[in-house]
Amino acid sequence: MTAPDCYACDKESEFERLPPRERVVADRHWRVAHAFGTAVPGWLVLLPRRHVTAVHDLTDAEAAGLGMWQVELSRALRDTTGCAKTYIVQFAEAEGFAHVHFHIVPRGEDLRSEHRGPGVFELLRRPERERVPADRADRMARALRARLDERANAGQAGHGIRTGTGRSRHRGGTPPKGVEADPGS
Repeated sequence: MTAPDCYACDKESEFERLPPRERVVADRHWRVAHAFGTAVPGWLVLLPRRHVTAVHDLTDAEAAGLGMWQVELSRALRDTTGCAKTYIVQFAEAEGFAHVHFHIVPRGEDLRSEHRGPGVFELLRRPERERVPADRADRMARALRARLDERANAGQAGHGIRTGTGRSRHRGGTPPKGVEADPGS
């Protein structure tokens, strides 16, 4: 189900044509995108693939995957960016962005004190010249996907975490812990 005038739903309807930054990884219930307009490489957004405007309206299946995705994405960001920790935030209040979405933000050791905690959102309002360019976001998306694939193939990803759209890169036997990898991009 999608909704008119919803940025996330508009992107979901174009899923197969999205660039890597708009579909870092996805499974049946969740899609991960690199945030746009940010000055922080690796700032991710975790979105349900159907239109939902409140966390309490997530299905049990969506809720079951939510925590695993947040942890796995945080681990991949740590491994890829070297961040000290990640911030995970959900508001879904901006015009056109009422669709539930979770910001998963890598917080590096060198992040200035005024940008720590809620101040990190100032880094979504930077001038164009300070923003992560699309090609860099695409490279980050590919690096994160590769790291998630490595963890999945090593059996380190949480149960049920899949890094793609349903087809497995795993050859022979049962994929480790039910993990499937995206064959695209």
